[in-house]
Amino acid sequence: MTEKAPTASTLSDNVSLRDRLIVAFVRLTLWTSAKLPLALARRLGRWFGRQYYAIDSHGRRIAERNIALAYPDLSAAEQAALVRGCLEETGALSAEMGHLWAKPWHQVSQLVVEVEGGDVLAQALATGRGVIVLGPHLGNWEMLGLHLATQGDLVALFEPPKIPALGALVQRARQHSGGRLVPTTPRGLAALVKSVKNGGVSGILPDQVPDQDNAGMNVPFMGVECFTASLACNLIKRSGAIALMGAAMRVPGGFKLRYVEPDAALYSDDLAIALTAMNVEVAKLLQGWDTQYQWQYKRYRTRPKGSLNHYQNLKAPRAATE
Repeated sequence: MTEKAPTASTLSDNVSLRDRLIVAFVRLTLWTSAKLPLALARRLGRWFGRQYYAIDSHGRRIAERNIALAYPDLSAAEQAALVRGCLEETGALSAEMGHLWAKPWHQVSQLVVEVEGGDVLAQALATGRGVIVLGPHLGNWEMLGLHLATQGDLVALFEPPKIPALGALVQRARQHSGGRLVPTTPRGLAALVKSVKNGGVSGILPDQVPDQDNAGMNVPFMGVECFTASLACNLIKRSGAIALMGAAMRVPGGFKLRYVEPDAALYSDDLAIALTAMNVEVAKLLQGWDTQYQWQYKRYRTRPKGSLNHYQNLKAPRAATE
C-alpha cells in the first residue's frame, strides 16, 4: 500500500499549525517573563545562557570566532570568559522581553534607571533638523526604540518575520510607546526621510549586515574588514539629520540609556570614511559593555560572497568527523 503524497492544502494546514504553535509559545514566554520580577527573569536567562555555552552551540562558536577577531590581545581564558558572559547576557535579553513587550509603556518607563546624554538628544531635536540614532546590537535595542518614541515623532523601519501573526505581535509591541513602523521598501524609506526632514526621529541598526553587494562596503570594525551597511549614512545624508549613537544598557533594576555625538567623519561625503567612522563609534559605545554586544551575530561577513569567510569550519568537532 502506497502512501498518498501530501496535498497543498495539507501542507498549508501543517505550516499554519506550526506557525500558531510558535506564536503561542512566544506569547506564553512573554507573559511568563512579565510575571517574574525583572531580576529573577534575567537570572534565569543567564542560567539558560550558561547551558547554551556548555553544549558547544553554533552560536557559541560564532561568538568565539568574532571575539578572537575583535580582541586578539586577550588571552584564551579571557576570550572564553567574554564568550560565556556574552551568551549569559543574550539569555538575559531574551528573558526580559516580556517586561518590555507585554506591559504598558507607563510601566516599562519605570525601568529607565538613567539617561546619559538626554540633553544631547533634546538639543539635537530642538534644531528641527531631525535626528537619526544609530543603535547597534548592544544591550537591549528594543528598549532604545521604545524610549526614542517618547522623545519625538518616531518613524522606524520594520521588516516583518516570515510568520505574519508573529510580525503583528512584534509590530504592536514596538509601537506601544508611540512610534510608527514603516516597511523596508522605497515607500517606507521615503516616509522615514520625510518624517526626519520634518524634525522627527528615527533609529537604525548600523551593524546589520545586508545581503546585497551594493548595499554597503567592506571597511574595518575593530581592526577587521567586514561588510558594513550604507543605509544609515545614506539616510543621514538624504534627510540632513543630526546623527547620534544610542544604546540601552542592562543595569540592576532596569536600563541605562546613552546618547552620544559621533565624530564628524560620520558625515563625510566619502562613503568609506563615513562607514569606517560609524564602526569606530559602535566600538567606542560597547567599551565596558562588551558582554552585552551580540557577538554571536556574524558581524564579520564580507561581500561579495567567497571573498573571505571568517566563519568556515565552525561545525562541532563530532559533526565534522561524521
